[in-house]
Amino acid sequence: MGIRHLARLQFEADGPVVEGEWTVPATAQDRYTEWVGLYGTGPGIVIRLIEESDGRRRVLKTWTAQGETEEPTN
Repeated sequence: MGIRHLARLQFEADGPVVEGEWTVPATAQDRYTEWVGLYGTGPGIVIRLIEESDGRRRVLKTWTAQGETEEPTN
């Protein structure tokens, strides 16, 4: 199994999830950016860009109403 790239949207913490999955990282990044533009000002919004490999997920970026945080690469 290869690397999967996901964009994940929640309108509130621990709420239902809308998630898209792609093999091309740029496509997932585009969707993440689109969702930030459309929904990023919602008070409970959580949008994540995630990389998954061998069943392990690594959050690359997280957007909340307070702004974006990027996870350090290891």
